[in-house]
Amino acid sequence: MKTALLKKIETKEFVVGVIGLGYVGLPLNLCYVEKGFRSIGFDIDTAKVDALARGDSYIKHISPARIAAANASGLFTVTTDFSKLTECDAILIAVPTPLNKNREPEMGYITSTCEAIAPHLRPGQLVVLESTTYPGTTEEVMVPILEKHGLKADRDFYVAFSPEREDPNNPSFRTETIPKVVGSTSPDGLAVADMLYRQIVVRTVPVSTARVAEATKLVENIFRSVNIALVNELKMTFMKMGIDVWEVIDAAATKPFGFMPFYPGPGLGGHCIPIDPFYLTWKAREFGMTTKFIELAGEINTGMPDFVIHRVMEVLNEYGKALKGAKILVLGLAYKANVDDMRESPTFSLMEKLEEKGAVVSYNDPYIPVITPTREHAHFTGRVSCEISGDYDLILISTAHDEYKGLTLTQYGIPIVDTRNAVKGKHTLVHKA
Repeated sequence: MKTALLKKIETKEFVVGVIGLGYVGLPLNLCYVEKGFRSIGFDIDTAKVDALARGDSYIKHISPARIAAANASGLFTVTTDFSKLTECDAILIAVPTPLNKNREPEMGYITSTCEAIAPHLRPGQLVVLESTTYPGTTEEVMVPILEKHGLKADRDFYVAFSPEREDPNNPSFRTETIPKVVGSTSPDGLAVADMLYRQIVVRTVPVSTARVAEATKLVENIFRSVNIALVNELKMTFMKMGIDVWEVIDAAATKPFGFMPFYPGPGLGGHCIPIDPFYLTWKAREFGMTTKFIELAGEINTGMPDFVIHRVMEVLNEYGKALKGAKILVLGLAYKANVDDMRESPTFSLMEKLEEKGAVVSYNDPYIPVITPTREHAHFTGRVSCEISGDYDLILISTAHDEYKGLTLTQYGIPIVDTRNAVKGKHTLVHKA
């Protein structure tokens, strides 16, 4: 089986299927097509499938021209019909892995995807999970479901785990230039998965097991979560001392060794850092371990929106206004600058908390003209981005889009609470948070 699959990869007869046509899955499809492989994209969202079939893109940093070129190649097809999985030699799974209300792993997307694959699984296929999850998921969750119809992992089909490392709209890195960690439950499965990814990325990093690959992704994001929590705590401390934490970090970053700059913000956002650490925290309990450091970092980071709200109240008070009834414009709904990705954005939390306290809240985001449905903030669906003007009592900067940096926000004569150090220079109207 291994030899036959390796040969098909070498001759580009290998067909790659990708389940989940979002920020991770769609780039994988396009990369394989651009390297001459036939690639089939699967999604339950008919709107996404229809858009791609028309040559449209729903992701800012993926151009319609790239979609159109993939369609024109004759190698790229998209579908909601999972029976076409039988045509694929590899099935790559790129579906969400959120947390439930108790901050425990929500495995429904992975299990339902595996349930959808199982009836169409055939001998000689490779199934790879890319979704971030806890160590053991590939073997403990995925394999038993895939084996339900009689096929056996590492005998009839291979399984592997290769964590996504996408950073949407990062001009320095794209799918092809980021090294890819690959782990499997068998040496043969690893050989096939490793060779498959070597077709599209600059370098693969094969590791001994799927569990090691799963743990690698968690370590990467826990590292970031803990360091962001540290600078968030420093920000609150230094603010009491009258010290600008951003100036401190920039100065410290001039040290050529032993220091890596991280920057504070209004809370964590994106599909990884707010979620992934808790996957390890949850799994660690099975082994009688308490991940105190990770949980403390999570406590600090999830508490940042409350700090920002308190700061908004302080600033309004300085201008003789109460938060209740105040008209507030929040700049930036995306979770980070210059993207149209609002997954887990702290802006949602800020807007909710402000409205709970009686404020009248509007938002502006050049990349998100209308709020589309989300899992946890459905009540914001349909809200439209408003114009920036002086018709508000306060402007709250939540995301530092480049468009905002080119504006003279102080011209409106209203207080500005800046959580991202977006407004450079000192001004009496600008208040850091």
